[in-house]
Amino acid sequence: MILSKIKFLLPPLLALASCRPDQVRHLPGTKQIAEETANWEVKRIMPEDLLHATRWAGDSLTAYADTLLRRTLARELKKGNLLQAATFCRPQSYPQVDSMARKWHANPRRAEWQAPTASAAPAAIAASGLQPDSIRLIGRPAVDTFFYQRPITLRNNLCLRCHGQPGRDLTLAEAKTLQQQYPGLKAVGRQPGQVLGAWQLTLDRDGVAEFYTMKTRKKWKEHKMPKLF
Repeated sequence: MILSKIKFLLPPLLALASCRPDQVRHLPGTKQIAEETANWEVKRIMPEDLLHATRWAGDSLTAYADTLLRRTLARELKKGNLLQAATFCRPQSYPQVDSMARKWHANPRRAEWQAPTASAAPAAIAASGLQPDSIRLIGRPAVDTFFYQRPITLRNNLCLRCHGQPGRDLTLAEAKTLQQQYPGLKAVGRQPGQVLGAWQLTLDRDGVAEFYTMKTRKKWKEHKMPKLF
């Protein structure tokens, strides 16, 4: 009786064992569902994770703003109007940048740096939190507030048209008109590689945490199976 049952079950078992892995039909989207399920798991974000996310968010936003600035200046300078182009040198107020900043609960600004003079003592400059360094500064001045700073270095010839040497990078007449239109402009007569100022961002904790979650979540990538036959 038992032997007859074994003989009855043996052919299907042998047929199943003979199937190759590529012949086994898997449920569609199984891996994608597993990864999405993992993304919904509650994860504890540590303080150092929030600091990493602050740098990621600051780098992402400022790099995007700088790219838009270069494209805009190139377009306007091509028209031959330096003064008109100078009015666009406020990428922090571009609608695209403002939209990204609001998404991450960030408040971006560009601060101009100038060497200490009789009217600007070193202590006053230090008190503003702006230093002519070449590194990023990441901090957490309050429980729910994060701070990001990155230096703005003169690395593009487009910037020399306003911040370069009068008589070489821009005409003396253009330099005089710029000073009349922007009397507070101090970053003039600069050389490539010098620090013009800094990007400074203040970010809320909710925005930083959301950016960290987005940055570290698994992303589904469809992998097409190779054609075997």
